[in-house]
Amino acid sequence: MFDENVVKTGSNEMELVDFRIFKQGQDKVYEGIYGVNVSKVREIIKIPFLTEIPGVPDYVEGIFDLRGVVIPVINLAKWMQIQEPEMTNIKPRVIITEFSNVLIGFIVHEAKRIRRINWKNIEPATFATSAGSLDKSKITGVTKIEGDEVLLILDLESIVQELGIYTPQTDIEDDKIQKIEGIALALDDSSTARKLVKDLLNKIGLKVVEAKDGVEGLQKLEELYNTYGAEELHKHLKIIVSDVEMPQMDGFHFAAKVRDDERFRNIPIVFNSSLSNEFMSDKGVREAGGEGYLVKFNASDFFAEISRVIKKHEKGEE
Repeated sequence: MFDENVVKTGSNEMELVDFRIFKQGQDKVYEGIYGVNVSKVREIIKIPFLTEIPGVPDYVEGIFDLRGVVIPVINLAKWMQIQEPEMTNIKPRVIITEFSNVLIGFIVHEAKRIRRINWKNIEPATFATSAGSLDKSKITGVTKIEGDEVLLILDLESIVQELGIYTPQTDIEDDKIQKIEGIALALDDSSTARKLVKDLLNKIGLKVVEAKDGVEGLQKLEELYNTYGAEELHKHLKIIVSDVEMPQMDGFHFAAKVRDDERFRNIPIVFNSSLSNEFMSDKGVREAGGEGYLVKFNASDFFAEISRVIKKHEKGEE
């Protein structure tokens, strides 16, 4: 349904599906403006016939068959604990998303349009919202749109984890891990994801320098350069592991900056993202300059890929 050229590699832009959730207030109806990365959207459809599932939270409306794939459907307003208005002009739609190799549908009140936004105009959520029980941990970023309105980018992955549809596979036997000494730079705007990456890299034997986005990632690279200098940096900094979706500067734009700097261009980058379609993987490796692309989170795949990339570089330096 969507043009897969939406992510311009290195441009620091993303495209969002702008959708609306209406909330019944005491004396009027409020319109909530939300967004999800187009790269996570398979298609948008009318609400199909749903088969109810017993024993699940009330925000799980049911399941349906989409061309041979059974997909659970979440009522986003119910998940956010928003009182829905009795409006006759609502045109509900189901946004079919894919991330971390999971397909799931979300019922929204209206799918409005597609917006192209620069990541530098997206700020981390640093406020409490009035959207039911929704807290800032469920929001990956906020940005202003026309009319001084604010669009909230929701962390839809958290619903998947709450339902137990997907859980990170982080267990691996220590004796299967080949130890590597050195430093890794890990970028992710999620503190939870950063801790997980840090723990996995520590298991390999690497010390970890953390950054919450591409801007901070470049600052950390400068600090490491100032510490070790041109001759020694590559002997200490073995790898960069970067998320793709990050406010201020995304992973692809960060990688382009690294590749344009002769001091850092030989440090290998592996992307670690919930964006799980083949197009994104190809963009990350072929165009953005990454040497690997991991879909969050599988410990065995993570260790194998990080080890492969580091050892490839060490052999190239011999």
